[in-house]
Amino acid sequence: MGSFFIVAAVAIFLLIQSIVLIKQGHVGVGTRCGRYHRMLPPGINLKWPLFDNVFSKISIQHRSIELEFQAISLDQANVNFKSLILFAARDEEEYTLKKIAFRFIDEKSFMQTLIRSIEGSIRSFVATKKQAEILTLRQDIVHAVTAHLEESLNHWGFHLLDLQINDISFDEAIMRSMSQVVSSNNMKMAAENEAQAQYIIKTRAAEAEAKAIRVKAEAEKDAINLKGEGNALFREKIAGGLASAGNIMSAGGVDPSFMLYTMWLDTMKNVATHSHGNIISFDGSMEGFDKNLRQMQMVNKILPEQNHNH
Repeated sequence: MGSFFIVAAVAIFLLIQSIVLIKQGHVGVGTRCGRYHRMLPPGINLKWPLFDNVFSKISIQHRSIELEFQAISLDQANVNFKSLILFAARDEEEYTLKKIAFRFIDEKSFMQTLIRSIEGSIRSFVATKKQAEILTLRQDIVHAVTAHLEESLNHWGFHLLDLQINDISFDEAIMRSMSQVVSSNNMKMAAENEAQAQYIIKTRAAEAEAKAIRVKAEAEKDAINLKGEGNALFREKIAGGLASAGNIMSAGGVDPSFMLYTMWLDTMKNVATHSHGNIISFDGSMEGFDKNLRQMQMVNKILPEQNHNH
């Protein structure tokens, strides 16, 4: 009876040892007597106890690593990085899975090598750039590191899905200095914009003033021309009226000199009416009247003779 229980226990133990459970999203790498034998798909698999072994269980799902590290720029500034790498097995082919399983001694060694490779690539790039350039070169850093990292991961059986640099920062003193530089540049730009705005305003005002002066000058020129034309027309009408009146007076036997004398009297009257404190005196006696009338008659005779000579 005791032997039966021993045999049964050994049989159960060997049965348990012959069953291997592989979770979904993983592939088992089986060895026999320490040598690669076959791949074990997800689910329940059978193996020979004592001879077969599961060397490793490889995940074929997407894997991610978040890193935080520091690099030094060309001008000796400390730059802090936070990055995220997303990768997965290149495919589910046996050759690829064997490389993943046997390239590194264990998972810890692989992760350590991957992290050091990412940090080394970023540090090598940053070491050639100055602090002021780093923030504007985020995409350049990603491209440079991606090219190097894809080659390494492909050699190890993996495929790079994404590399992100989520944060780039500097030491507190440098951040304060950069903030002051940005503030100064903003103030400079604001001052330049204000000066440009003032220049535009003054230029527009000067142009408007010049235009107004030109318009005013043209208006005055037109007004002078119109006034001259009006005065000329007025004088022409007066001359025509005087000539007509003179002809009528001559036809009636009246000396035209009386018309000139009357106009002279009206002129003196108008000057006296609109003067402001000035005194105009003339001889109003009969002798004065006779003298002025003879002068008018002499003018009336001289003008026709001059016109006839011309």
